[in-house]
Amino acid sequence: MKAIGVRRDGDHPVLLEKERPTPEKGEALVRTLRVGVDGTDHEVIGGAHGGYPDGEDHMVLGHEAVGVIEKPNGTGFDEGQVVVPTVRRKPNGETNEYFRRGEPDMAPEGEYFERGIVGEHGYMAEYFTSPADFLVPVPAELAEYGLFVEPVSITEKANEHAFSTREPFEWRPESACVLGNGSLGLLTLWMLQQKFDRTYCVGRRDRPDPTIEIIDELGSTYIDSRETAVDEIPEAHESVDYVYEATGFAPHSVQTVQALAPNGVGALLGIPEPWDFEIDGGSLHNEIVLHNKCLIGTVNSHITHFEDAVETLSAAPNWLLDDLITTVAEPTDVAPAFENDDDQIKAVVEFDSL
Repeated sequence: MKAIGVRRDGDHPVLLEKERPTPEKGEALVRTLRVGVDGTDHEVIGGAHGGYPDGEDHMVLGHEAVGVIEKPNGTGFDEGQVVVPTVRRKPNGETNEYFRRGEPDMAPEGEYFERGIVGEHGYMAEYFTSPADFLVPVPAELAEYGLFVEPVSITEKANEHAFSTREPFEWRPESACVLGNGSLGLLTLWMLQQKFDRTYCVGRRDRPDPTIEIIDELGSTYIDSRETAVDEIPEAHESVDYVYEATGFAPHSVQTVQALAPNGVGALLGIPEPWDFEIDGGSLHNEIVLHNKCLIGTVNSHITHFEDAVETLSAAPNWLLDDLITTVAEPTDVAPAFENDDDQIKAVVEFDSL
């Protein structure tokens, strides 16, 4: 079968020929429809993130997948049923407390593998196998967009954890700001519009630009961080109740505190490289304490977040999902899906269709 991967001595995706996997007991064989490409894939290819499976000279890429059940193999799924796989797996097949209690997303580094990222091959292949417990059913009408389930699940978790920090008191948020106008940021922007009266999105692009057009169409306010830094948002617009950071730009973690309104909360999702910069630690500490502000970090998601993501995507407007997908590449000509093009929002590798 065809697969897209990266070799240990390589720095770009390559077409591989691999044997079709055989499902073990408790696993289903899945025929892949589509796999999304995101920043993590680029980091894996560049060697800045993740790690290869033991003993392998390559790793199959891809963690944002949607497929159909080819062989249920006694798992309880129906042949032809559309499914999305989760990402984290038990390291070397060994369980631990996080997997036993159904919270693999809370496991620290070294306590998990991630398919297509660290320790296990990904889903960017014509077929893959997965234990039934790590497959989430998706309505057939959502198959074309099922690759968005994984990234939306990340936001489902971030929002759940961030909002839960405000539960001890009567929190009445009105405004939210998304830092980052990639596909995840834009999906999150739409999600937050369902909860907040006013929304903003921060990026570093010039008009005309397809992501800014989507922001405008959503009725949100675009903020160019080259003109208005995140910590200057209160002066230029307003202090916001919720900040969702998805840029990996390290100064944003500090600037978020200044952007927040009293009692506000910021969720940090970006993963920056080591970065030294000066901050006024005392003022930062005071701002958090005296105004009841909160910062949380969050990564990955678990099965319930995937299930919530399916429900969320079912309610999303088709025009938005269509506009987000700007490139659909075939496995035999995958290069366009990995190009860093200013007009690129979400690239997809398509193996098959329903």
